[in-house]
Amino acid sequence: MTSWQITRVFAGSFILISLALGVSASPLFVSAYWLWFTAFVGFNLLQSGLTRWCPLEIILRKFGVSAGN
Repeated sequence: MTSWQITRVFAGSFILISLALGVSASPLFVSAYWLWFTAFVGFNLLQSGLTRWCPLEIILRKFGVSAGN
């Protein structure tokens, strides 16, 4: 997998986990404050789409993951 694919898998996983922990109808509900994490991940996705700069991709490339096309 390339760095951009791993980044999207991480983002999607974090969103689903934080929704499971933050929505009161979920059996895994902990606190509604987890929805702030969902908003944070969404904001970072928006920011990286507009600026083409993503900290996770930089970290992954330092670990030797290829950038992809």
